[in-house]
Amino acid sequence: MKKTYKIEVDCANCANKMEDAAKKTAGVKDATVNFMTQKMIVEFEDGSAPKAVMQDVLKNCKKVEDDCEIYL
Repeated sequence: MKKTYKIEVDCANCANKMEDAAKKTAGVKDATVNFMTQKMIVEFEDGSAPKAVMQDVLKNCKKVEDDCEIYL
């Protein structure tokens, strides 16, 4: 399952860090962050709960870019 989330990030490098952090999160099959559109597309692994996984994605993204935001 794929879902798109609105994000807020200040620079393209920070967006790349967020993408890497999201990809390393348990339950995420793949993730793409587009700095220009301020969107994150997340593909979830089968059987994972998107809401719970996205809480972990947000925590991981905050570790690499503390002023980023993902609107769940």
